[in-house]
Amino acid sequence: MIRATQIKPRHRWTETPADTVVLDFDDRHRRRMAMTGTHGLAFLLDLENAVALRGGDALVLEDGRLVEVVAAAEPLVEIKGADPHHLIRVAWHLGNRHLPTQIMPKALRIRRDHVIEAMVKGLGARVIEIEAPFDPEGGAYAEAAAHGHAHESHAHEDHTHEAHTHEAHAHEGHAQHKHAHHDHAHDHHHAHDHDNRHGHGHHEDHHGHSHAHDHD
Repeated sequence: MIRATQIKPRHRWTETPADTVVLDFDDRHRRRMAMTGTHGLAFLLDLENAVALRGGDALVLEDGRLVEVVAAAEPLVEIKGADPHHLIRVAWHLGNRHLPTQIMPKALRIRRDHVIEAMVKGLGARVIEIEAPFDPEGGAYAEAAAHGHAHESHAHEDHTHEAHTHEAHAHEGHAQHKHAHHDHAHDHHHAHDHDNRHGHGHHEDHHGHSHAHDHD
């Protein structure tokens, strides 16, 4: 099976990809895993270290072909506050619980969790269920995180989805001050709204958008 051994970051490649893989947040942080593209191209992701892939990155196959990474839509909740100060306060509580959090221009996004949603509502925030790609804080310094957090265990993975998930790591929603959790290699400051990726508009059908219910 042909291997993918390198990554080209989004915006740094222009070639037409040979195929596309649609991956959720967990499967975008792997070292070694068998994958199959949407058009049937089978290959083995085989990296030196686990790397957090982002939508728009490209996996480089041994023969030079590229496979584009598309972030899959996932069940999320979008949290909105009365004003920026209110949203910062909510972000602090999420960060204090070590929850992977995506920071949007005027909202926070987390995976659905009824307990956390109740807490957020208790803080006076608005909670809206959505389906969208999840790109929490943490992707930008993936290699540093891989070196700092015992991802060496991935060397023993088989070609299944047994790799450890990144949900146990604390990607705090720190919209205010980057508090003490920055001593970990998890806090990375590149959360963006990835609905507008690197110009490959032909993949927009893969990207979920927030059209769900207001749970106030």
